[in-house]
Amino acid sequence: MTQLEEVTLDELKHLVSDRAITGETMMLNMGPQHPATHGVLRLLLELDGEIVVNVIPDIGFLHTGIEKNMEAKTYQKAEVMTDRLDYLSTVTNNLAYCLAVEKLVDLDVPVRAQALRVILTELQRIASHLVWIGTHALDLAAMSMFMYTFREREVILDILELVSGQRMMTTYIRPGGVWRDVPVEFEAAVRDFLKMFPKRLDEYEGLLTRNPFIMDRLYGVGKLTKEKALSFGVTGPILRACGVDWDLRKKRPYMGYEQYDFDVPVRTEGDNYARYLVRMQEMRESLKIVEQALNKLPLGPVRSDNRKFVPPPRSEIGVSMEALIHHFKLWTEGFDAPKASIYSAVEGPRGELGVYLEGDGGPKPYRIHMRTPSFENVGVIAEIAKGHLVADLIAIIGSIDFVLGDIDR
Repeated sequence: MTQLEEVTLDELKHLVSDRAITGETMMLNMGPQHPATHGVLRLLLELDGEIVVNVIPDIGFLHTGIEKNMEAKTYQKAEVMTDRLDYLSTVTNNLAYCLAVEKLVDLDVPVRAQALRVILTELQRIASHLVWIGTHALDLAAMSMFMYTFREREVILDILELVSGQRMMTTYIRPGGVWRDVPVEFEAAVRDFLKMFPKRLDEYEGLLTRNPFIMDRLYGVGKLTKEKALSFGVTGPILRACGVDWDLRKKRPYMGYEQYDFDVPVRTEGDNYARYLVRMQEMRESLKIVEQALNKLPLGPVRSDNRKFVPPPRSEIGVSMEALIHHFKLWTEGFDAPKASIYSAVEGPRGELGVYLEGDGGPKPYRIHMRTPSFENVGVIAEIAKGHLVADLIAIIGSIDFVLGDIDR
């Protein structure tokens, strides 16, 4: 449903309480254009005064048909569309898709490229969490935090621009490795961030963690039990804030994560405050991973030498006719993938980002489907908002940290 008028009385009875049918409670639209919904999300609220009786999330206002459009493109050309899914974690989207392609065609990735992928995806995780804490604090009237967190996010976006030429839609990770090697300024830029950011995190926590106004809005609000979280299929910080120690980087390592020493923050309270604490600690753990990867960044190639799937280096195109022809054929015709289906998943900032990829023997995927974390995570709003005030609903929505582009595909 997209309009309340289109819902019949019989359908409405299944969605709301009997009191709404008799007029004892009030039905109210929140969104789809509302700053506190963090995107074009419509929430149909049933209210008893200021108390939330029921919440019905209504998605689909941002639908772009990305998955079907990707199926009309070759495997290489389809990747640019993954940037437009979770637009706050584009590098992670690229990684999830490339891992799926590499698994489907059995394509190797050089160790230097693996380390670079880890560094950039962890920086992207921090950047995503910075947007979350800035906008979430803004919802709670902590306006200065928004400017502070975006200040630090700019540094990460500068690093992404340094390596890819783009601040957000990078498409830097490619099947078989990365687009090109990082410039000489890369290591110094990352180390400057590693040196600066811990102090900034301390400042954030000094402003927020024991702030009585913030705690009143977060502590004990929006509780989600472990059982309910698992039944809804939520992943990421929301699940770990409920006491479930599940992180794909530990449980099902990819890109060499098994060689990095880091902890998975877990809380048991399951409320808004626990979700806040988990994400704040995750940023510190990401710093540890980035530093380890940078310290042992190996020398060597950054792209596979399997020329069946990977274009030749740009330096060869001007001096080798064979390289030019190969480059032309790969980007016009693509490469054939086997008739098979695979599923590959990574741990994104919001949870498990999975890619189901099915090939039919040709150069274009027969089927692509994304298992995005925001879709499952937004469903728990109806469960954890009941019985709270409307003002608490704003804090609950912010604590979920969903992206509508991640849902409407």
